[in-house]
Amino acid sequence: MATAPDHGPSAAQAGRVALVTGGGKGVGAAIAHALAADGMRVALMGRDRAALERSAKACGGLVVEADVADAAALDRGLAAVREAWGSIGVLVHNAGIAPSAPLKATTDEVWEQTMAVNVTAAFRLSRAVVPAMVDAGWGRIVNIASVAGLTGFAYTSAYCASKHALVGLTRALAAELAKTRVTVNAVCPGFLDTEMTARTVANITAKTGKSPEDARRALEELSPQRRLFQVEEVAHVVRMLCAESARGIHGQAISVCGGQVMR
Repeated sequence: MATAPDHGPSAAQAGRVALVTGGGKGVGAAIAHALAADGMRVALMGRDRAALERSAKACGGLVVEADVADAAALDRGLAAVREAWGSIGVLVHNAGIAPSAPLKATTDEVWEQTMAVNVTAAFRLSRAVVPAMVDAGWGRIVNIASVAGLTGFAYTSAYCASKHALVGLTRALAAELAKTRVTVNAVCPGFLDTEMTARTVANITAKTGKSPEDARRALEELSPQRRLFQVEEVAHVVRMLCAESARGIHGQAISVCGGQVMR
């Protein structure tokens, strides 16, 4: 009996192992659920065990409690995924922090922690998983950066620098791996309608005296579409990048910002 061809990603992705950092809430949870819907086995890594468990329950995922800024914890988390499911075929580094302060108030500790979470963790994870991807003849690395990795914003020197570094890491790895079947890309969202943005709104309100409504509106107006973006929009791009037919998309920093940054 002939069967109809499958044009979606699910059949090709069934059984692949994906690791999503910061997978307990917000965009990380949305990405984990999208990849699980495509048939992947998804490990969710982060520090908030309760959030990880809620997200994992919704997508049948594996909880990996680990601070991505801690190299030893990261190694233990990777070992746990491999012991449970084998080699990782998809790495999505989504974990991130977004401190905001004037330059003179940005301490060494804030700078170093921001770099550790936002970019050093991505470097360590990539170094750990790429050899097996190359050996397997297939792999996807997607780094969740930000429009702050493509342009600059006041009072966010550590955050902007870390996201620019993450985009740079993405492009360097893409150049190095171009002859393999491993692709490396970054997704660069604008302000998302998440808890992190709610904290940004509260910070703007506290420092400027603006109402929460006005502070939120100021963030919305950064985009030509005059809105905050939904986590599902970012998950959609990640899902697309993991498709078999996306091999030619490599070394890109794809904006999800309604035209705020065009390059």
